[in-house]
Amino acid sequence: MKKVAVIMGSDSDLPIVEKAINCLKNFEVPYEVHVYSAHRTPVQAAQFAASARENGFGAIICAAGKAAHLAGAFAAQTTLPVIGIPVKSSTLDGLDALLSTVQMPSGMPVATVAIDGAENAALLAIQILAVEDSTLAEKLNSKRKAAADKVLAADATVASKY
Repeated sequence: MKKVAVIMGSDSDLPIVEKAINCLKNFEVPYEVHVYSAHRTPVQAAQFAASARENGFGAIICAAGKAAHLAGAFAAQTTLPVIGIPVKSSTLDGLDALLSTVQMPSGMPVATVAIDGAENAALLAIQILAVEDSTLAEKLNSKRKAAADKVLAADATVASKY
């Protein structure tokens, strides 16, 4: 199975990123976690991204706040799918990170999840890997069924009460 790279621009992003890590663990998807900055460690970030495919990765998740150029910097160095997590900051509530992540130029796609949407980033990476992995696809189907069952149970409770 291919690995997922989970990259954060700063270790201060770890509380958000842990949601993605936990999701990958729950699905038993191999992963690596690193701290690389698009601005402070551009050479190391570029080297990691450029060699990610040959190092066994199938998708890359990048979390960054404020200027949030990390996902774009990675996308510029690889043709692997890159998923950006805009991280909420104290200045503009994450809107700056969202716009920096989602507004990529033509030819440099970055899939972008919601502000602080780390679990969805992991699920999207898992869906990408599941294209070629039927075991992962079945795990995703089971998770979706459990979520639907929970909603239907809530519906039954509310409907019977009112």
